[in-house]
Amino acid sequence: MPWRLWIALILVSAVHADVAHPPRQATQSLQALIDAASPGSTLRLAPGTYAGPVSIAKPLTLEGGGKAEIRGTGHGTVVSISGNGVTLRGLRIVGSGELHDSVDAGVLLEGRDHVVEENRLEDVLFGVHLRQANSSTVRNNEITGKALEQALRGDAIRVWNGRANHIEDNRMRRARDILFTNAPDNHVTGNRFSDGRYGMQVVFSPRLHIERNHFSDMGTGIVILYSRDVVLSGNHIEHALTGGGAGIVFKESDTGVVEGNTVLHCAVGLKVDAPPEPVGVLMVRNNRYAHNIIGMFFYGEAGGHRFESNRFENNLTTVAISGTGAGAANVWVDNYWDEYAGFDRNHDEVGDTPHELWIYADRIWMETPMAAFFRNSPGFELLDFLEQLAPFSTPYRVLRDTTPRMH
Repeated sequence: MPWRLWIALILVSAVHADVAHPPRQATQSLQALIDAASPGSTLRLAPGTYAGPVSIAKPLTLEGGGKAEIRGTGHGTVVSISGNGVTLRGLRIVGSGELHDSVDAGVLLEGRDHVVEENRLEDVLFGVHLRQANSSTVRNNEITGKALEQALRGDAIRVWNGRANHIEDNRMRRARDILFTNAPDNHVTGNRFSDGRYGMQVVFSPRLHIERNHFSDMGTGIVILYSRDVVLSGNHIEHALTGGGAGIVFKESDTGVVEGNTVLHCAVGLKVDAPPEPVGVLMVRNNRYAHNIIGMFFYGEAGGHRFESNRFENNLTTVAISGTGAGAANVWVDNYWDEYAGFDRNHDEVGDTPHELWIYADRIWMETPMAAFFRNSPGFELLDFLEQLAPFSTPYRVLRDTTPRMH
């Protein structure tokens, strides 16, 4: 190759290196670059490791292209965002502190109209913490918590006193919960979370839309506490098996909708109490509850919820109650029961006789929780069988579906 061509290639390489900026080491602070950037500008980081923690308090887009890392010191929060209109994209964020009191997180959001997307958060106590953040989006991030015992972990995503946020298509594992507290009107869609305590915990947060999420290997799937008008639609929940856990739990949360969900292999498929108001009932329809220890559990008073077009398959106990009268006012229509023993002689796919569920000896462990250790044991099953043949106590009817589906 002629020597003039060699010189030209060397000059071009030098110009390219000057434009791209060489990767910075973790010992050099990223904060100076952020402070020098103009409001509303885009700061694209060259591949490499940058030192945190950092704070962003002006409109700014910070991009890492999937090859830049912000490494914390193991104390406090790695990236703190306030103000309005900040975008954090394509970064690896690692190394938060471990203090719950200060909510040490990978990313802290305050203000409004922020976007956190396509980032990897690793070795963080809390993943993304939205503290009084509104109208912000947390999308397509991968969040992995610290390697701690479950009770010592932080939340993968934590929303406190924020509304109109969108939590979408994130992948989370090894964290405690996804937690919403005093946070109405948020949307949680398409997320996947495994190895946690609660898939989601919703407290005093009305009108949430929780749709098409996947939760597995949890203590409990989704817990709704003191929150009205929550919509659960198209979620998949499996392997929530700890004592007292369930796939879906509603506690004093009325006028909600539970539709099109699948709950598999959980301690309880759906656990609900009585509505706080006579008109504040749940609509539960088109769900599948299969291979659970208990399909549904009712505690409290008579209830009054409506169950329509649900499928109950291969649950050890289809429906359980906390005591006589619990759930007595619930309405059952067009559900499929694998234990239905009737016929369909006119072939309209509806049973000719109603499906009724009666409780015999099972009342012992339902009304006396300490006896639950013996449920489904051979002795208990024999006792229940004998009582069905010749009842020595008055059985209790739990439900009556007048139009049971055959398929």
